[in-house]
Amino acid sequence: MSAESYAAADNERIRHYFDSLNTPLSRHAVGYRRLLARYYSRLIPADCRMLEIGCGTGELLKHIPAREKVGLDFAPAQIDRARQNAPAIDFRVGTVADLPANEPFDCIILSDTVNHVQDVQALLLQVHRVSTPATRLLLNFPNTLWRPVFRLAQSLGLRSTQLQSSWLSGQDVVNLLHLADWDVVKQQPRALVPYAGGAVERVINRWLAPLLPWFCLTQFIVARPAPCRPQIGDRLAHPTIRPEDTTVSVVIPARNEAGNIESAITRTPAMGKWTEFIFVEGGSSDHTWAEIQRVKEAYPDLRIRIMQQSLRGKGNAVREAFAQAEGDLLMILDADLTMPPEELPKYFNAVITGHCEFANGCRLVYPMDDEAMRFLNMIANKSFGIIFSWLLGQPIKDTLCGTKVLSRRNYERIAKNRAYFGDFDPYGDFDLLFGADRLNLKIRDIPIRYKDRTYGTTNINRWAGGWLLLRMVLFAARKLKFV
Repeated sequence: MSAESYAAADNERIRHYFDSLNTPLSRHAVGYRRLLARYYSRLIPADCRMLEIGCGTGELLKHIPAREKVGLDFAPAQIDRARQNAPAIDFRVGTVADLPANEPFDCIILSDTVNHVQDVQALLLQVHRVSTPATRLLLNFPNTLWRPVFRLAQSLGLRSTQLQSSWLSGQDVVNLLHLADWDVVKQQPRALVPYAGGAVERVINRWLAPLLPWFCLTQFIVARPAPCRPQIGDRLAHPTIRPEDTTVSVVIPARNEAGNIESAITRTPAMGKWTEFIFVEGGSSDHTWAEIQRVKEAYPDLRIRIMQQSLRGKGNAVREAFAQAEGDLLMILDADLTMPPEELPKYFNAVITGHCEFANGCRLVYPMDDEAMRFLNMIANKSFGIIFSWLLGQPIKDTLCGTKVLSRRNYERIAKNRAYFGDFDPYGDFDLLFGADRLNLKIRDIPIRYKDRTYGTTNINRWAGGWLLLRMVLFAARKLKFV
């Protein structure tokens, strides 16, 4: 299934869920939206033209003063209820793409919406079409610390069953805003009591909540469209790469992945001036090498190069393929295709627009398929993310996602400095991350939807691999932190 098909199916699921909500909002739900309106009213000028995306029944929008208010939601039943709830407001069925681009808004609200969106980065990019340099984007989303509390309330029947959500952290949202060319103006944790009403709530939320920001229920972010890069003489201060002049090498290490080889070719979008594929076979026990040879012959119009690695391990495969690559950008795509190839243009765009110099795949932001990652693997991945963020001084949420993208020039610099750490990493992930940090490259997570395998089983022994990774972390700590 293509990325577009996944998105369409997920959007239909979300639309069906919200259209099926035929009971009025509870008293607590109404009180919560009035609390949010109180905070938004302090952030939004009363004379502005305002849009709320994902407005639902319009309960929040009707309590925020503004000169003109537009509510947008793609669930028709929700818009019908909103029009009954607040008939003076202009409510519309549709998405941002349905709005006229010549009618920009002064303020745009995404209230408790980003956690339900299939592709947050794509939504944030779309919002630019109804924005001006003076537009302010305002978001609120729940603090992940409250997740177990919400689950307990739901299990006790104190909270209605909710649609599966992404539970984005503040760091996740800031990262996605940067990737979508939004500049964060301010962040404000708010509210310890989750509804408006009464003197006690006022005292706690006004005077105590600011002193305990880590425990606040919701986080507010205000952002503006990122300013254009300043001009210095006849050149940009921060030049970006021209996408039409950029060439791409996609390296695909493959061991016992015969069933995925052709899909890796057919599902990867064209990028830049041209895209080449380099398959590196690693001693498979199935017919992977024969399938690679067949696919090369079946697609003579594509740039496909094939090779067999000289040693073992993904790290060796990647290094030998990178040495042969001719593209300006080097990409790694795991042959199991659990990172959908359709997502690769996100990495391409992040690097060529200057948002980062090293794009690192992140599987731990959006919900993943049920069988995509075992529970213990999830714990290990999150633990390594915390450790690496501390080691590198940059936020890295998922160190072990196989997809990583950087320029060939920067990779060659990493290779020249490899002696500092040594050839110690059989997987190749840490080798690249440590090398990028050594060169002070800007690393940024690229959130993706992690999918179940459709062929074969993992080639990694999680216990032996986990012990090896821990040893590498201790080794790197001596080289990076304790110096």
